[in-house]
Parts: sequence; C-alpha cells; structure tokens
Amino acid sequence: MLPVYLAIGGLVAGLVLFGRGVLAYTRAQRIAGLTSSAIASIAAGEVRVSGVVEPDAALLVSPLQSQRCVWYRARVEESSGRTRTVVFAETRAVGFRVKDASGTIRVFPRDASFTARDDLHGADGHDGGGPAGLHLNTGPTLVGVTEDDREAQIAELLTVRGAGAAGGVAPLGQPAGSRTYAEARIAPGDAVTVIGWAVPFGTLGDPAAADSSAAADAAIPPDDPALVADLAEARAAGTLADSPEEAWGNAAIPGFGIGRPVRPPELDPGVPAAPIDDAERASRAALAARVERRFEIGDDELVLAAGDGMPLAVYDGEPAAATGREQDRFLLGLAGAILAIACAMGLAYLARGGTIP
Repeated sequence: MLPVYLAIGGLVAGLVLFGRGVLAYTRAQRIAGLTSSAIASIAAGEVRVSGVVEPDAALLVSPLQSQRCVWYRARVEESSGRTRTVVFAETRAVGFRVKDASGTIRVFPRDASFTARDDLHGADGHDGGGPAGLHLNTGPTLVGVTEDDREAQIAELLTVRGAGAAGGVAPLGQPAGSRTYAEARIAPGDAVTVIGWAVPFGTLGDPAAADSSAAADAAIPPDDPALVADLAEARAAGTLADSPEEAWGNAAIPGFGIGRPVRPPELDPGVPAAPIDDAERASRAALAARVERRFEIGDDELVLAAGDGMPLAVYDGEPAAATGREQDRFLLGLAGAILAIACAMGLAYLARGGTIP
C-alpha cells in the first residue's frame, strides 16, 4: 500500500505545483506584455510603473522582524508529531507612493496582490530559540510617518536588545512543538513593479477603505443602520458640524497639539498671540506644504487602485527581475506536471495488478 500512497501524494503535489506554475506564467506574461510608463506622463488606463517605494501617511511594523514596511505577509507553523498547525498568519498593506525619475504616484492597496521573496524563513534552533533575525513585534502594528522617520529607523537599528527579544514566544503563545517562521516584506526604498489601472482619485468610492488591505481596517459602511441613525439624530439636534474646523476649532489645525500649528490659530479678542520669528514662520509654512502634499489629493490626480474588473499587482523588484522569478516558478510548475504524469502512470500500473519491488 505504501507505493500507492506515495503515488497519490506525488500526483497531488505535482498538480499543485503545475497550477502554481500556470499562474506564474500568466503573471510573467502580464509583466512582460506592458512597457513601463514614466509616472509624470501616464494616462488613465492600465499601466506598468516601476520605481522605488516611498512611505505616505503611515507605515506598518512587521510582526516577526519588527521592520517598518508598507506590506508584509507573515506565517508561523507548528509541528507536533504528525500534526501541523498554523499558529499565526497575517497579510497587511497600507497606502504608499512609487517614485521614478519623473515623479511619484499614490498606490491604494485594497484588493491588490503582492509578490515578494521571503526576508525571513527559518525554524527553531536546537536550543529552542527562534531563527536568526526573528524579533517579534510587541508594539503597535501601524505607526505614523514623520520627517524624522529616517533617524528613528537608524536608532531602531542601533538599539541593542537582550536575547529575550529575539526568542519572544510570549506574543505567539507557548510553543507545543517546533515552529517554522516565514515573513516577506516590501519596505520604503525597495524597488517595485506595479501593474494596474491609473484612475482619477475622485472616482474612488471609499478612499479610506482602499488605503489598506487588512479587513480589520475597513471603514464602517456608509449605509450601516446604526451610523445612519446616529447621523440623522445629530442633524436633527443641530450638533453635526459641517467640517473638522467647525467641530474642533483650533485643534483641527495640523501641529496644534504639539505647539507647532502650521497656520495661526483663531484667538479670542484680547488674547495675545505668541510671537513667531521669520525662521519659525518659514519652517511652519514648509511643514504646512508637506502636510498638504501628503494628505490632500486632487480629484483629477491619477492614482493606482484596484476596482471592479481592474486588478492591481505589486511585484518586488524591477520588471526584468520580477519576470525572471515568475518564469522560474513556471519551470517549477512544469516539473510538477512531469511528476504528476509519472505518478498517474504509476497508479495506473498498480491498478492493473502490477507490483513495485
């Protein structure tokens, strides 16, 4: 019976590899079938854009290596005897920009597919500790981006941690067996190839929901009964403000909460305004310009986003590298097809009464 089980297992594995190979071939054809467009001159429609990732309003912190990124895919599996269990599996993305020599374009990652190599792939060591490079994130998953973000990342890299930070079983629970860890990321500074549809920002139905790929980040639907009832009640009572400025006053000014408002606040008569020298005024004006560039997107500005019948794909690396990896996966799929055929022939031979010595 053992040869039968082996043949069935080989047949299933071969078919899985072949299926993945067919998908890889399709992706390779799609990448190679388009020519990269300069971001500054793209038109609405399907495009291929290649450039370097830049952060936008926020970054993610990866769960297994605590690295800042715009997308990650993390998975932890545990083996105990013949049982294999997925302890942790998560994929997330936030909006980012792609920059080439001509300009930048905003990418909204909702429903996008990401393809990237693993940055971490390893198993527990003999001493029970995790693989080299494992540093479980015990802090927030989503962090804001500031002008000092580069300095913060440098400080993070230079921080010396104890052995417990690398082993860190607590966030994933106490292990009941050996574990394997895998994490892939796309981070600021990485080269990427994006294939999708350039559309005017104003056509996005829900930009907030389109700015993240995690279901947990989805906004409350606008037709949610409780939300509709609350809004109707607020309008009837006259307590619903028409703008953040009307609702929060000076607190709606960016930088107000840290004592550096980007524009002068509105003060009650008789309240003396704090003096601001010319250098400080110029600094705040520059900050206001950066805030506007980052958060204000015109309705006619083209962005990359997925939609009905409009797929969006992000590949790690430049077009040639991305195509090469997909072609390698296709060749592996062909090997899987050969394995499946051989196993099918073996099963047919055994079914006719043949034996394998």
